[in-house]
Amino acid sequence: MPEELAAGKKVVGLKQVHKAVMQGHAVRVYVACDAEERLVGPLLEECRQAGVPIDEGCTMQQLGRQCKIAVGTAAVALLAE
Repeated sequence: MPEELAAGKKVVGLKQVHKAVMQGHAVRVYVACDAEERLVGPLLEECRQAGVPIDEGCTMQQLGRQCKIAVGTAAVALLAE
């Protein structure tokens, strides 16, 4: 599980992650493996075009827990410091 999510600077949620990728602030994007493809598909494509590494090894619940939020999340972006 990605430990850097607990301590690193990040944004949570599809809209915020998309914004961070578009602005060039994201250094790595975590996408939940159980998120609906129709929701995360455009984000995955944006990451590939921008050259941002993608990690799809966690569930929504695991990502939420790692980010210390009470709910699951489909996407998290680790930001440049």
